[in-house]
Amino acid sequence: MSPEVYPFVVRPLPYEYDALMPVLDEETLRFHHDKHYKTYVDNLNNALSDYPQLQKLSLMELLTTSDDQPMAVRMAIHNNAGGVYNHELYFDSMKGCNDQEPTGALAEAINRDFGSYKQWKEQMKQAAVSKFGSGWAWLIADGDGRLSIVQTANQDVPDLKIYTPLLLVDVWEHAYYLQYQNRRADYVECWFDIINWRKVAKRYEERNKVGR
Repeated sequence: MSPEVYPFVVRPLPYEYDALMPVLDEETLRFHHDKHYKTYVDNLNNALSDYPQLQKLSLMELLTTSDDQPMAVRMAIHNNAGGVYNHELYFDSMKGCNDQEPTGALAEAINRDFGSYKQWKEQMKQAAVSKFGSGWAWLIADGDGRLSIVQTANQDVPDLKIYTPLLLVDVWEHAYYLQYQNRRADYVECWFDIINWRKVAKRYEERNKVGR
């Protein structure tokens, strides 16, 4: 299947709007997906509308070729392509409440690089809660399959030429404020219960097959 290119479309959620309750309620998810995420898709298409040479690029290519893009739209592409990429990965990394923990090669890598799942969870929560302002906390893998946790601001992404994003949590207030108000730590703690570890593990396995 060819990568998606312009005009980009709003991807439907891979579950019903009430599937993540009680961690994320239907109102929060509708507002987040149907309003915020859609706005990034619309704005990205608007930014590309007068640049046919850029319309041939996939989302990943748009995020890794910024130095070659016209200055007039470079920042708009950076912000909105990042917003689309980040939101799609975020929504696709969750499922209904479950007792899952990572298994297989991913679990081994977490134990190797963080000491244990519990220690990874503590570090991931700290990264999410301590992020000043709006942004994200990520679990990423480098070219050797080593794992690390990073923060990004606004709609920035890790260096996609070097790292493979496996999982991220949105700590923009619109992701949780309707339900949790200012209790970001509570939201992040509950978010661990809806991680779709099967998909995260698949991303890690595919990264290992391709190599870097």
